[in-house]
Amino acid sequence: MLKFLKALAIFTGTLIGVGIFGLPYVASQAGFFVIIFYFFVLSGIVTLTHLIYGEICLKSDGHHRFPGYIKEYFGTNWERFSLLLMILGLGGALLAYLIVGGKFLNSFFSPFLGGNEIIYSLIFFSIGSYLIFHGIKAISGIELFLLIVFFCIIALFFIRAIPFIDVNNLININLNFFGFSYGVILFSLWAITIVPEIREIVGKDQKVLKKVIVSGILISVITYLIFIFIALGVSGANTSEEAISGLVSVLGNNILKVGFLFGIITCFTSFLTIGLTFKKIFWYDFGLSEKKSWFIACFFPLLLFLIGFREFIDVIAFTGALAIGGEGIMIVFLYKAFLKKEFSKKMNPMFYILPLFFTVGIFLEIFYFITR
Repeated sequence: MLKFLKALAIFTGTLIGVGIFGLPYVASQAGFFVIIFYFFVLSGIVTLTHLIYGEICLKSDGHHRFPGYIKEYFGTNWERFSLLLMILGLGGALLAYLIVGGKFLNSFFSPFLGGNEIIYSLIFFSIGSYLIFHGIKAISGIELFLLIVFFCIIALFFIRAIPFIDVNNLININLNFFGFSYGVILFSLWAITIVPEIREIVGKDQKVLKKVIVSGILISVITYLIFIFIALGVSGANTSEEAISGLVSVLGNNILKVGFLFGIITCFTSFLTIGLTFKKIFWYDFGLSEKKSWFIACFFPLLLFLIGFREFIDVIAFTGALAIGGEGIMIVFLYKAFLKKEFSKKMNPMFYILPLFFTVGIFLEIFYFITR
């Protein structure tokens, strides 16, 4: 039971990251019921994708990350392509944490210390990259505690917000933003990078791994919908890109200071987890030195930030649709090769539906960005 809870806490803690803060804004553009539809469809697709990847991690030899499995079953050329997807996916996620982490630090500290979002993003980066360099996996021992605190804050927000929720804010639908919603929601549901870590916690127990994945995604979806209901119901058209600052005028500064503080903790612990995973890909799967791996993992997103990629919603929408969608497609064909090599079995044809969904999602996102 303890093994399950520890694995569930780490998996759910990675899932409920920066994506949660972008969901209310997307819902304010497309509509609450559009978002419910997306979660209904995508949560099933994502759960199935995570389960088949978990099976690969459990039953393959070695302790690889995603590019390592691609190399094992498809060779070096496809490994390079998978690395490109991981750079875009993990680099985009780290960039999103830099953007939002800086926003939360600025909102919390600037009234007392001054400064601006760029300065606070650089402070966020400096501390995070230092810890990643030293290999400190800071959240592993406290993730369950942080999740409990997080759910307490969600409950506090809900109780405080009930008198201010306007159901009229929840009934508008704008299908012009239908494609835009896909990438942000997929980003918020994706935790493929942490599955090998979960496999190391649960060992060879496939039943526990399945329970962790299904339970973690279900908990995340329920949490997301509650948070969207609160933020959108209160703020409506004034919902901010990172959700919390848009609640200030209604809920007041005191309760939102708590929200900003926990936003900082959530972003920072996830930045460490993803940064360490990104470093390990270069270190373990590509044989680079630990220092070179750290440098690439940390300074690639910083470079993107410094040259001007600072639109939070655009970053997670693009990362979700293109990079994560590409990973999803490759995982299905990886599973096909895995079954053939390890068990001389054919993959169930129903799994071919998954690449179709991911491909449609990519084109939906591209179409939105071209036509907006």
